[in-house]
Amino acid sequence: MSFHPDTSSLLRGPRRHRPQAASPPARPARVVIVGAGFGGLAVAGGLGNSPVDVTVIDRRNHNLFQPLLYQVATAALSPADISEPIRRSLGRFRNIRVVLAEVTGVDTAARTVLLDHGLPIPYDRLVIATGSEYNYFGHDAWRAAAPGLKTIHEARQIRQRLLLSFERAELSQDPEEKKALLTSVIIGGGPTGVEMAGAIAELGHFMITRDFRQLSPEHFRVLLLEAGPRILAAFPQDLTDYATRALGKLGVEVMTGRRVEDITAGSVIVGGETIRTANVIWGAGVKASPAAGWFGIEGKAGGRIAVDPDLRISGLTDVFAIGDTALGLADDGQPLPALAQVAKQQGQYLGRALRQELLEGRTPKPFRFRNRGNTAVIGRNAAIFDFGRWHLKGYFAWLLWALVHVYLLVNFEKRILVTVQWIWRYLTRQRGARLIDETLTVTHHVPERQTQEEQG
Repeated sequence: MSFHPDTSSLLRGPRRHRPQAASPPARPARVVIVGAGFGGLAVAGGLGNSPVDVTVIDRRNHNLFQPLLYQVATAALSPADISEPIRRSLGRFRNIRVVLAEVTGVDTAARTVLLDHGLPIPYDRLVIATGSEYNYFGHDAWRAAAPGLKTIHEARQIRQRLLLSFERAELSQDPEEKKALLTSVIIGGGPTGVEMAGAIAELGHFMITRDFRQLSPEHFRVLLLEAGPRILAAFPQDLTDYATRALGKLGVEVMTGRRVEDITAGSVIVGGETIRTANVIWGAGVKASPAAGWFGIEGKAGGRIAVDPDLRISGLTDVFAIGDTALGLADDGQPLPALAQVAKQQGQYLGRALRQELLEGRTPKPFRFRNRGNTAVIGRNAAIFDFGRWHLKGYFAWLLWALVHVYLLVNFEKRILVTVQWIWRYLTRQRGARLIDETLTVTHHVPERQTQEEQG
């Protein structure tokens, strides 16, 4: 038997393998966050500089530290002291894109967010952090005469009306008209209402005694109206009693058990009594943003969206809701309050949870809220803190309130700016933001004189 080696392969040369088509690289997961408040920014920060494509959508180009918005309304701070462009806040994260637009709906089947202009934005995970707005309980026509305190525009509007009232009262020759122009009515005895009432009282007494020549303290009046039996109902009774006494020392008239019947141009009707006033501020309650309607579901208490322990919207596996928009439950089964600390903790949790789920394939643990305490400031050297088992009030509570709020500001620059201004204001009582903007369109109602029949 002879052996004949196969030389055909040598003649053909080396075998060439057909190149295989390279598989496309895996697309990064897409997370869309609607709303750049406390919660939305916390989620974005938790996903910053990760291999995830993040899009943050907001109808405003700035974030806002709402707990100090009342100080903008009362000329203690300027808007720029408590706000910052969203693009600057998130600019250090190269994987985050910011979109200025109004969300009009969500297509859960196509997994896209619909905008008032521009193409729909696709998502793999969607976070709803759209916050809340003031609830006028079916009387939306009152909004024009009684603005709330949720935006910089509203704060500037309130400040404009307040400052113009003093200027017009200075020129008035009618004592009754002076009193009406210098009467401020705050509706709602929650923390915002209490803080506004105290700040307006301090502002008014300072300006009348220092800067105006034709006004006297007898012309000035601040009323705080609360429909319930006491102000600051979420706080323990001893702290509420202290706050009521502290407001009284500032000259604020606290009226509880008084439900507003009507608000007209230049007056508030409560308990059958007509109160002539040039300044009405609404703080009587909030409701969630209308985000529930985007998913065709009915909002729960105050329009809030029910969420599971991991903050997913019940029935939707790829959509989450946090902050004032969400109805989450605490360990005792009670709804979580609509507070900044809740939104921020939920945002921090969700940022970590999405990293674990999308990048590591792990199932995160349920969210648990850790109460850091509830607080409200009444005025100079007066504040309250509720830590659950123990309470703090007075000067040391005021110091702690100031430290906490400075710490929570968005960056170091804002902390320095606010701290310096607070120290200067404490030493001099001066308010540097008492500027009337002649270009700001504000309808200022000069209260009409009551007839004898209206006076009763």
